Amino acid sequence: MDWQEIYKRKLVSAEEAIKAVHDNDRIIAGFGCAEPFEIERALSDACENYKNVEFITMITLRDSPWHEEKMHGHIKLNCLFASAPTRHGIASGLSDYTTSYFHEIPQLLRCYLQPRVAFVSVSPPDKHGYVSFGTNVDYIYEACNTAEVVIAQVNRYMPRTFGAGIKHVSEITYFVEHDEPLPEVKDAPLTDVEIRIGKYCAELIQDGDCLQLGIGGIPNAVCSQLYDKKDLGLHSELISDGVVPLLKAGIINNKRKTRHPGKTIIGFAFGTKNLNDFIDDNPTVELMPIDYVNNPTVIASNDNVVSINSCLQIDLLGQVVSDTIGLNQFSGVGGQVDFVRGATMSRGGRSIIAMPSTAKKGTVSRIVPFISEGGVVTTTRNDIHYIVTEHGYAQLKGLTTKERARALIQIAHPDFRDELYEEFKKRFHISD
Repeated sequence: MDWQEIYKRKLVSAEEAIKAVHDNDRIIAGFGCAEPFEIERALSDACENYKNVEFITMITLRDSPWHEEKMHGHIKLNCLFASAPTRHGIASGLSDYTTSYFHEIPQLLRCYLQPRVAFVSVSPPDKHGYVSFGTNVDYIYEACNTAEVVIAQVNRYMPRTFGAGIKHVSEITYFVEHDEPLPEVKDAPLTDVEIRIGKYCAELIQDGDCLQLGIGGIPNAVCSQLYDKKDLGLHSELISDGVVPLLKAGIINNKRKTRHPGKTIIGFAFGTKNLNDFIDDNPTVELMPIDYVNNPTVIASNDNVVSINSCLQIDLLGQVVSDTIGLNQFSGVGGQVDFVRGATMSRGGRSIIAMPSTAKKGTVSRIVPFISEGGVVTTTRNDIHYIVTEHGYAQLKGLTTKERARALIQIAHPDFRDELYEEFKKRFHISD
């Protein structure tokens, strides 16, 4: 039987496909730009037909229906990462949150969560009968290997990408054809604070370094300051639109990478149509499973890795809080620790935690004597290399606890340095 016939036999409506979901099932779904909305809408509309179904996903870019009252007793959301549409549900107890290093999520699916059903987004099949996971390979690769039932939304807007993210039509249970533009993550204009942070980060980046860059104002500000660099590499759990001009200009060319020279290696793309068009059918960009991309030993196999991540709060000992605000789950661990440790293990590597010095319009210092009550340490003080704010950078590796505190106070906002110093004197029994 040729692949076209196999595909035709597996082609159903979303309403028909979700009949494969049973009571008490666990479902794992794609996230971000690869969220399979048509399949999810069908499940949400039919939620009352199910009992005790657990729906697992990571970041959603549209309103989430899973914490609505009608879901109670039928479908419950379990987040691997909190985002704006899901924070309220987690905080109220309507939804659950499961914490994990990103590189361990495939193992979590394989050994612990063991979902029976996977919802994914794919490109239309090529002439050989293979579909592409497009913008997201991350944990979806393992989800499709683990789940008994795989339901794929076929969307012509999904780019076809190189790397590990392909499946033959014979390996997927059902196909649902539904074309809709992918959700986009658009960049906001850079602030003066972000630009200053970007400049300090760029001072720590040298020609030939291999970068990990996330998403948001600070990574984009860093990108804007790299045009005087040469032969940069890119190995990152995700990329956004900010890296596209650097790739097109050859600033990032991956020539000096120890592993995968000439290739940009990522787990998923998180941007706009501009980014998706760039990675579409582009052999220089490869998407790989997250337990490969984010494995610290794989990261460390490249020399001169520089990881750049953000946080919400850091105390005077160098303990970093990146995913909670007090008792509330704000985001997730993600790949921060994966890359902090991978960069530290890399020959010539450096890890950077970059953040504005204040929050809430300058009324709250992010550098604090003590972590807020209920706050959770994401990255330990033993892992920290550089902390960067708009007031400079502090290199903490090798410093005593007292020296660390002094260095952090120096890059705190001036409005808060005096009170931080008073707490410093109490903690370390300084009399002057």
